[in-house]
Amino acid sequence: MSDQAIMEKEAHYISGWLALFLWLLALAGVIWLFIGSVLRHGEPPVLAVLGILLLGFLAKGFVILQPNIAGVLIFFGRYSGTIREGGFFWYNPFSKRQNISLRVVNLNTPTLKVNDMAGNPIEVAAVIAWRVNDTAKASFEVDNYASFLAIQGESAIRAVTSTRFYDGDQHGRNSLRGDLVAVAQMLSETIQSHVELAGLEIIEAKITHLAYAPEIASAMLRRQQAAAVIAARQLIVEGAVGMVKMALDKLQVEGVVTLSDADRVHLTSNLLTVLVSESETQPVLSVSRS
Repeated sequence: MSDQAIMEKEAHYISGWLALFLWLLALAGVIWLFIGSVLRHGEPPVLAVLGILLLGFLAKGFVILQPNIAGVLIFFGRYSGTIREGGFFWYNPFSKRQNISLRVVNLNTPTLKVNDMAGNPIEVAAVIAWRVNDTAKASFEVDNYASFLAIQGESAIRAVTSTRFYDGDQHGRNSLRGDLVAVAQMLSETIQSHVELAGLEIIEAKITHLAYAPEIASAMLRRQQAAAVIAARQLIVEGAVGMVKMALDKLQVEGVVTLSDADRVHLTSNLLTVLVSESETQPVLSVSRS
């Protein structure tokens, strides 16, 4: 066998119905010869016995293949071709046949502990939809293509997740949790590049489980809660400042009251207290009418 990679090719075969018709004709001839010799000479002829043995061997070449089941033929240790069609066929009986499924299969990876780009330990699992695309490579380039895919899939998951942050960087970019579509695309392409040697096609790969590792999950939850509180406070303060400015401007423009600098300070302080405080407040305003 040469060092060049084996590529899939079509095997030599014929319709099983045609071969069965010819085989039955030959069988009828052998039976007629056998019976005629017994009637005339009282013993079966050697030719008839050899014919029966030969027909029994030729019957080994009949095969029925279901849809999306391929038959890989090996002729004296060499790959001779693949039958990809479903149906009833006859092939060279000297060949050895190995059936390979061409149907789509789902692989659920185990939950892996991986460090993201920031070094935080996370747990991740994925589901990979795949099928055999090249039966020759799947049969002869790797020992067990299903096991090969499982190992390479785990390797690809580790490679992809380690290049991204769980929640994104300081600007929220390059996130695992927030950009699952891009992660799935990258994961599919990475696994495909890893299993190309085995003649496999990756239909789809998606993250099914993504979480911080238990040892840091509680700390990260508190961090997320603190970040949410800070963000909410910033929004409340920005809104309160805008409302105070609008109130002061409206009082000034409509001449409702005349506020001194000290009154403006007290009013601003009281309004911010009312707007920002989480509990009920009762401010006392000291103003002078014009």
